[in-house]
Amino acid sequence: MGDVIQLRANDSLRSVVAGLGDPFRDKMATASYGFQYIDDYQLAAIYKSNWLGKKIVNIPAMDAVRKGRDWQAEQDQIELIEAEENRLGYWQKLLEVKVKARLWGGAALFIGTGEQDLMQPLNVERVGKGGIKYLTVLSRRDVTSGPIEQDVLSEFFGKPSYYEVTGTASMVRIHPSRLAVFIGEPHGDNLLNFGINQGWGDSIIESVYTATKNADATAANIASLVFEANVDVFRIPDFMANLSDPAYSQRLLDRFMLAATAKGINRALLLDKEEEYERKQVSFATLPEVMQTFLQIAAGAADIPVTRLLGQSPAGMSATGESDMNNYYDRVSSIQTLEMKPAIYRLDECLIRSALGNRPTEVFYKWSPLKQMTEKELAEIGKLHAETAQILNTSGLFTAEELRTVVGNQLVEEGFYPGLDQAMDDTGDDWEADLGEEEPEVIDPNAEPTTPVKDAAPRTLYVRRDVVNRADIVRWAKEQGFTDIVPDLHVTIAYSKQMVDWFAMGESWSSKIEIAAGGPRQMEGLGPDGKYKALLITARELVWRHREFIELGASWDWPDYQPHISIQIGGDIDLSTVEPYQGKIVLGPEIFEELRED
Repeated sequence: MGDVIQLRANDSLRSVVAGLGDPFRDKMATASYGFQYIDDYQLAAIYKSNWLGKKIVNIPAMDAVRKGRDWQAEQDQIELIEAEENRLGYWQKLLEVKVKARLWGGAALFIGTGEQDLMQPLNVERVGKGGIKYLTVLSRRDVTSGPIEQDVLSEFFGKPSYYEVTGTASMVRIHPSRLAVFIGEPHGDNLLNFGINQGWGDSIIESVYTATKNADATAANIASLVFEANVDVFRIPDFMANLSDPAYSQRLLDRFMLAATAKGINRALLLDKEEEYERKQVSFATLPEVMQTFLQIAAGAADIPVTRLLGQSPAGMSATGESDMNNYYDRVSSIQTLEMKPAIYRLDECLIRSALGNRPTEVFYKWSPLKQMTEKELAEIGKLHAETAQILNTSGLFTAEELRTVVGNQLVEEGFYPGLDQAMDDTGDDWEADLGEEEPEVIDPNAEPTTPVKDAAPRTLYVRRDVVNRADIVRWAKEQGFTDIVPDLHVTIAYSKQMVDWFAMGESWSSKIEIAAGGPRQMEGLGPDGKYKALLITARELVWRHREFIELGASWDWPDYQPHISIQIGGDIDLSTVEPYQGKIVLGPEIFEELRED
């Protein structure tokens, strides 16, 4: 009886006929995964010398902290907290610790409070104003983790029971509560993690190592093909038979060196009558697709969109890359919420106390969104909020005081009007609500009947707001070299060739608009030939009002509306050398006019 061969049964698709899962017929049946260990020297070399590996480490860390967070508190409290963050270099060190955690597998922020016994747990309640003296970034290479805590009743179960830092003179043990610990790629079980990574995670580079190496190797091979793009082929009679003669070999080399020299001088190639010449060219037609495929695999392994990783525009018909970036922003938001916020919770509790001297329960923060809305999107949202508030007020379901509180909180939380909460507190209850309620009409039964008033005759419409603080802008313009400054500095809001009923256009919410100093400002030449030297500004009130004119029937001959102030018409001033005006701009009431013929 023959030998019986026992095959290991895998929990996978198998077929005796097709040979699937049979190691003697299916090559994939013998494939398996193993640990791929990359030492610190290789990690350092990749981060220093490989652009792809460095971006994979840096980009998510940078995106997680670059927008910061929005504190929800009183304005003076926010200023104190942000000042404390600046004093400690909070955001720079948070970025550094996150980068090192992703590179080395782990890192920590040491909360320096000036206490000497660092093995005692950090008592957050004892931290007073200025209690945080400093923050120190420690990578996995700087810190040795102690044994894993096995007490299930401990807050730090499954984590190192302490950390050791070796200084110049001694070794210091630190209680884990004094560290904000960040992990790179977490392990499934810390007890199965040995060696220098015990108590930490793996480098993010380990999981993407193969994909990035394949992309680099593909790029290197494509680059080497460039040198072989053109190969000259010569066919020489009796070539192999004559190679045995050393003199022939030397004459052959001299002969083709002369031919190459002549070709380089006069682009003519000298050949014997019986010789043949042919040029072989390498085709690069499909190489970009091959390279792009490997880069996409690397981007997928790193969980970073290709548009963000490579800094390139989306490709394909109607491609915007918006869905990819939205998914990526959601992932970064998950990193902030599920990884960073728990890691820095104790640090933030100390930070608030160190900044304010106490811990107000109403103080909290939200991570600032990575995706920034455009002025147009913000204007649309603000207009919807205003219309909703007006409808609720008209319905009579809520009082004006209730709506004031709710709408004010909404505008503050969404960042439309920073400082509005402080202004509302300063105003207090000493105000009169005027949300558009109309007094009921009293009809006199003895009055003579009147003829109904018809709508006003339609006419063209030009609406502007004049600059009130013209002297400030004129002073700036002269300093920048403008010589023929427009006498009536203004901002155009509507320019309708379509005739409309002026009285149907409504009225502005405010007779005066103050645009605070700073913000986006830019000089640009407008008009077909750029002769209108204009200062581009931004103000949501102007954008909302312009959209209201359009919705009520006014026309606008340009694709978009960009608020601006024309400083000078004509002239040869170089706008690239002009520093935009950064001061406050005060605009007067709306002025309605018909379009001028000129």
